[in-house]
Amino acid sequence: MSKRRKIELGFEVDKLTNSIENVRSGDSFPTEISLLTKTEIRNITKKNGWQFNWTSEFKNPLREVYKLTITNNPNIIQGLISLEVKSDHVYMHLIESAPFNIGKNKSYLGVSGNLVAFACKLSFQRGGEGYVSFLSKTKLIEHYEKSLGAIHFGGHKMIITTEAALKLTNKYF
Repeated sequence: MSKRRKIELGFEVDKLTNSIENVRSGDSFPTEISLLTKTEIRNITKKNGWQFNWTSEFKNPLREVYKLTITNNPNIIQGLISLEVKSDHVYMHLIESAPFNIGKNKSYLGVSGNLVAFACKLSFQRGGEGYVSFLSKTKLIEHYEKSLGAIHFGGHKMIITTEAALKLTNKYF
């Protein structure tokens, strides 16, 4: 049994876009998702407004931390996701929008949806048939059912099935 506490995710899927969308202008921007680097993790701190300990995720050898950026603007991270590829699916450990993409004055919509769609894409690529699982905070279970098509599997466990994963990946990729 793992000594680490399982984190119940509490991210908000504000809008499913085809990329990410500027809140003020409504303009859409194509995005890229790539592995976070050792240099970049230095600026992902609570002091800089991030809520989670991403350094711990980055150092865990079983997990992969990916960043979402706007194409041709790789230096500004829009959001992060920590994933673990299991034998039959992908598990989402953490997901977080950049501090400037949270709250009433956020800059971009669609960051969380984009990152979850990537988790589904990775699951397809690694033999998991699109299946993604995660733990949800109780109050957000219904939100994930409606916004992502996720299925409540009991307790806090949520599953994104192949059908829902196809819808998400077709929207973003």
